[in-house]
Amino acid sequence: MLQTLKTTLLKVIDLTALGFLEPYVRLAYGEEPTKQLRKIGQFTVVPVLVIIAGLLVWATMISPNVKTKSGELPSPTVVASAAGSLHQFAIREGNKEAAYVATGEEREAWLADVEAELESIGAEVESANATVVEARKAEAASKSERIAPLQAKVDALKTAMKEERAAKQAALKEQAASLPVGDNPQRAAYLGELAGLNAWLDEQKAEIDTIDDQIKLIRDEKDPAVLAALSQQTAVAEREQYLKKMAEQLGEDNRQARVATGQEKLDVAKTTFFNAEGAAAFNAAKKVISAEERLAKTEESSYAKPATLYYQIQRSILCVFAGFFLGSAIAIPIGVLCGLSTTFMGAMTPFIALFKPVSPIVWLPIALIVASALIPDPDKHWFTQWMWELPLIGQYKINPAFMASAVTVALCSLWATMVNTALGVASVDKDHLNVAKVLRLGFWSRLFKIVLPSSLPLVFAGLRISLGVGWMVLIAAELLSSSEGIGKFVWDQFNNGASDSFAKMMVVVFIVGAIGLLLDRIMVVFQRLVSFEGSIAAV
Repeated sequence: MLQTLKTTLLKVIDLTALGFLEPYVRLAYGEEPTKQLRKIGQFTVVPVLVIIAGLLVWATMISPNVKTKSGELPSPTVVASAAGSLHQFAIREGNKEAAYVATGEEREAWLADVEAELESIGAEVESANATVVEARKAEAASKSERIAPLQAKVDALKTAMKEERAAKQAALKEQAASLPVGDNPQRAAYLGELAGLNAWLDEQKAEIDTIDDQIKLIRDEKDPAVLAALSQQTAVAEREQYLKKMAEQLGEDNRQARVATGQEKLDVAKTTFFNAEGAAAFNAAKKVISAEERLAKTEESSYAKPATLYYQIQRSILCVFAGFFLGSAIAIPIGVLCGLSTTFMGAMTPFIALFKPVSPIVWLPIALIVASALIPDPDKHWFTQWMWELPLIGQYKINPAFMASAVTVALCSLWATMVNTALGVASVDKDHLNVAKVLRLGFWSRLFKIVLPSSLPLVFAGLRISLGVGWMVLIAAELLSSSEGIGKFVWDQFNNGASDSFAKMMVVVFIVGAIGLLLDRIMVVFQRLVSFEGSIAAV
């Protein structure tokens, strides 16, 4: 039983290309402990130490020394804090959404807890504000103390330069009165003295500018104590704002409460209508219809939840797979035909050579123009309306920008699949084809029973490359098309200019890399499932 489990685990590890886990399994079964420990050190300990070293270099050497208009490069700690902030924002928005539709005793109990927390947070807000004020005062005093001697030096240099310049200029003016007329050595020397005065003034100004730059650097420095106080102030303010919004969602803005209010207004309108006569009955009837429509909309309403990072990640993954499947649907049949027919290959080669190098930045505007022409108004077009009503997919609001991004992914990623499919089909063992002829198999039988199964390892190698290319292309496509997703999130943060925007963009760097790695591992599993023993495609 244990031996069977070991064999199964090793097969799973090999299939998923997680070879660094193999020595752990073998060590657990007591197989060559020294050798397995050496492998663990080689494939686990060393990479972990390198990662830790990289983080230390980033935190101590790179981050403090890279200065930008948005501040210094965020350190690993700041990036981790930004990731926590993004996660907290998503959790809070989910709570607001749940609070909007909460009903009955659950809503009342939740509202009581929120109101109690709101009462207690006032002291935290005052404390955080006072801490910021004190930190700013201490920062101002410290900077003033450091700037004072530098500013005194600048003032002294300016005064000395002004006095000396006046004296030298007066001497030169007196000397000018005694210069002989004509081109002579005295006038040449005079020009040299005047040029020397200008050079001396430039040197003095450069020295003053250098000190001014030092003063500016001191003023622009971010005091860690102030940053910490501001961070705490922001966190408390955001929590207070969240609690206030929760109180609204559970109270007056709650759907159940709004439905009850709307029902009361409808009942009043009906009573007025039932008692009205003549022309007044017509106006009262209109009010009844209006109240019924408002009530129906309220009953069907949902919380207008902003796009969180998790939502944008999901939408990006949906978009990349839409483009990937579209590209694969185009690339695989063409690749098969290219592999089966040298004539067809010759006909397609010019198109492949011409369109393969085209950048996604070129394809995207074209795709946007076409998608916008086909669906000028997504809110009224039948296709988008149908897509929005689909389960699971409907929440992502497929629109022309999404379609353009997916098409761009398809156009940029299909080439690897097409070429590898053609190579795989063309490389099918001739003996297999000869056997098919002997058995008198038809074209479709040969295609689905011999050609495609034999070429699958190379096809999946191409699909793996295409998915990786598509994921890289997608981020740029979303950024340029303003389609909701990771790319748009990065662009929004770039334009936001908030103190933590830079750190949030760094968070996305790791998210994009992690998702790309996960997608690659998924394709490796499929690739190895169809690869033959020892096939180069399985590497």
